[in-house]
Amino acid sequence: MVKNLPEAGDVVVVTIKNVKKFGADVSLDEYPGTVGFIHIAEVATGWVKYIKDYLREGQKTVCKVLSVDPTRGNVELSLKRVNDHQKRAKISEWKDEQKAKKLMELLSKQLKKTYEECMAEFGNNLEEEYGSIYAAFEDAASGEDFMPDVKAKWKTAFVKISKENVTPPFVKIGGYIEAYSLQPNGVELIKDTFEEIKDEEGVTVQYAGAPRYRIVLREKEYKIAEEKLKKLVQKLTDRGKKENVVVEFSRSN
Repeated sequence: MVKNLPEAGDVVVVTIKNVKKFGADVSLDEYPGTVGFIHIAEVATGWVKYIKDYLREGQKTVCKVLSVDPTRGNVELSLKRVNDHQKRAKISEWKDEQKAKKLMELLSKQLKKTYEECMAEFGNNLEEEYGSIYAAFEDAASGEDFMPDVKAKWKTAFVKISKENVTPPFVKIGGYIEAYSLQPNGVELIKDTFEEIKDEEGVTVQYAGAPRYRIVLREKEYKIAEEKLKKLVQKLTDRGKKENVVVEFSRSN
């Protein structure tokens, strides 16, 4: 997605274009056509005698935006005001954006559409839903419950490309809970039963049509996910007995 201009306070990826005596000209990688300048006073903490000890042409680095001139499109930047954690996080985010763009271009070819058409049709919505396109690819690669309400040709191709090219940072497992009660206030009793796991981190429960509920669990490792799912089902079963609710669990295929 093409961006316009950054704002003061933003952290951005830049490429050093020209190192001068009192600063360096850079291009902003995430803002095509936008140039910036790092004054020597903003290169490092303390006195900088030789700027080329810190910067070289062609180098990629991370800077903080100090000010923006929208009329000229110039951006004043600081290198010293970005800590190591911010640099690592920003570079990782930028690399993910580059991967996502390449995957979207590959997807566009498979769908016989332009990149812009795919972004307009579903890409922008995914970016809004997940925070980034790459996060959507990671979710689709996990193999469970990606955009369950969407039935479209692009989704099938999206999932296929994701599984072939992306290693998700987590695993997702799940199944279906059938919960029913013969009590007059059975609906309320079932709701009370699911209250037992509503605050569990990484767990989502979705209504799948009476008496079924879809439960999905996200964890870093498969073994941990399996153990946690087993405990969650046991929690629901035990609470169900107290509420006169029958709870039956079955795994997803």
